[in-house]
Amino acid sequence: MFRYTFVKGHATGNDFIIIDDPHGMQELTAEVVAELCDRHTGIGADGVLRVVRAGQVPGHDFDPGLWFMDYRNSDGSLAEMCGNGLRLFSRHLLNDQLVQSGEFTVATRAGLKQVRVARGGLIAVNLGEVGLGPEPITITHGVQEFAAQPADVGNPHAVVFTDQERLQQLDLTKAPSWEPTGTFPSGVNIEFVHEVMPGELLMRVYERGCGETLSCGTGVVASAAAYRARSGFDAPIQVHVRGGDLTVTFEGDQAWLTGPAVIVARGEYWN
Repeated sequence: MFRYTFVKGHATGNDFIIIDDPHGMQELTAEVVAELCDRHTGIGADGVLRVVRAGQVPGHDFDPGLWFMDYRNSDGSLAEMCGNGLRLFSRHLLNDQLVQSGEFTVATRAGLKQVRVARGGLIAVNLGEVGLGPEPITITHGVQEFAAQPADVGNPHAVVFTDQERLQQLDLTKAPSWEPTGTFPSGVNIEFVHEVMPGELLMRVYERGCGETLSCGTGVVASAAAYRARSGFDAPIQVHVRGGDLTVTFEGDQAWLTGPAVIVARGEYWN
């Protein structure tokens, strides 16, 4: 039997279970994570965020006193980065006074990430420079094929621009595939995007290890970067996802993602 004290929250509908483990004493296997995230027999979430001191995480050379965001997808697989997860992780650090100011740094598998409290209590996170692939790939979904822009936000993405009707009709209970298949050997997050007007986008996303989610922070940033590259639009970009609204601002080549993050519950899980 295992027992976890947890916090539950969401960032634009992308929901997570947070487990405090500052000394690295909790063993989170893929099986345990999948049980926690099961929406029928567990707590239910798109992923798990373990709060641990960086000094307790092997294989990384971070300041040991920093907080490390140990993120797992709902199927138990490890992920390099999660923009919505980082905002919620940061909200938890602030709420529980685990950081001493409104500007701080969080260690992740994708490196060190800056965080700051924005106007209206929103959380802004710096996801760094987005790497855009030089060659498009082909995304296949059912009988439809789309050209996609590869993008690296610390984790892999493929951004498809399409019209609003096709965007709304997509059945993302089914996983898309891609060619060449070797482009993303560990899987990819796929964003389907429609430009509403200059600087305003609609987005749906199929996340690896999760399926369709209401929001994907790194996917929003990947979509904004791909849109900026193709349109030349350089002001803040608003992205509407099914769980709410997010804003991406570029400071030079650094992409800042700003949006809400809300803690909704605390409890204990036994199994």
